[in-house]
Amino acid sequence: MSTLAGIESAISRLPVPEAEALQEWLEQWLEDQRRMTPEFLASIEKGKADLAAGRHRIVSP
Repeated sequence: MSTLAGIESAISRLPVPEAEALQEWLEQWLEDQRRMTPEFLASIEKGKADLAAGRHRIVSP
């Protein structure tokens, strides 16, 4: 049995409330994955480099 077949089998045995919770989690996970564009990841790396180089500012409320 493939991993996907095993997952499908396990999901089919979930009670409806747990399946709905899984659906919500999966939708959020997919949305998060769509945001992980190369540009977004590059901006994170640039931010890390700026912090390491001391290029940052502190904002106080």
